[in-house]
Amino acid sequence: MTDDVAILMGTYQGALFLPEQLDSIRRQTYSNWSLWVSDDGSTDETLDIVRSFGESVPSPVHILNGPRRGFIRNFLTLVCNPSVNAAYVAFSDQDDVWHSDKLERALAWLRQQSNDIPALYCSRTRTVDERGLSIGKSPLFTRPPSFLNALVQSIGGGNTMVMNRAARALLVAGAADADIPSHDWWAYLLVSGAGGRVRYDPNPTIDYRQHDSNLVGSNTGWRAKVRRARMLTESRFRKWNSQHSEALRRVEHLLTNENRSRLEEFRQIRVRALPIRLWMLYRSGLHRQTFLGNVSLWVAAVLRQI
Repeated sequence: MTDDVAILMGTYQGALFLPEQLDSIRRQTYSNWSLWVSDDGSTDETLDIVRSFGESVPSPVHILNGPRRGFIRNFLTLVCNPSVNAAYVAFSDQDDVWHSDKLERALAWLRQQSNDIPALYCSRTRTVDERGLSIGKSPLFTRPPSFLNALVQSIGGGNTMVMNRAARALLVAGAADADIPSHDWWAYLLVSGAGGRVRYDPNPTIDYRQHDSNLVGSNTGWRAKVRRARMLTESRFRKWNSQHSEALRRVEHLLTNENRSRLEEFRQIRVRALPIRLWMLYRSGLHRQTFLGNVSLWVAAVLRQI
């Protein structure tokens, strides 16, 4: 089998939930995988748990020292590591539970794509509490993934993502030191912007655990809506867009001609006066996946928070 998958896991103080996540990787129906764990300086039993897991499975398990600069840098360093050599790479958090067919579902689609074209698979998630009990699902997005969506919204969690070599090469070109708000949104931007293919699977492939130590919270419920409203008033959305706009300069030559034009129009929308800004947004095709999401996008445009 040549379609090997490198699972890239970032860890930090993950001992509480890590065994359940590792066990779900062990139970994958697709078995041609290796695990690469980049630990950001854990002082609990995280590394002992990983070592014990490595001794119990036939698949290769590698432990690396993380950069200790946060989870985004940890994942980017992993995906850019030249020692990782596989046909596909999959991101993994330390505290979720993968459904047993997660890798198999992703590869069923990825194998249908040309090796020369960047391809990124992601999916919906089932949200669970600390005890593993279901508390809902992530929003169901029905509009096709696109660069015009990626510029203003991230639709797939990194913990669901699997990509081919061509997609990974875009992340490598973007560099491990890219100043970005999240590695998963960045992957969506790069692959869609370069004319690659993105598959959003409406079927959940993981149980996404919500607990007090989550670095990134759920995207569902009223708490999430309040959090997003607060982000708008605190200019976080505008800051994220500024980070993306600047980081894309490094790889702008890899974008399609059409998407380079769209990116420039997006930059203009952010700086123009209100009437022109709204007209440009209207004709641009920029959009989010839901009605309320698009309402918030227009509110952000009025408040100059794009």
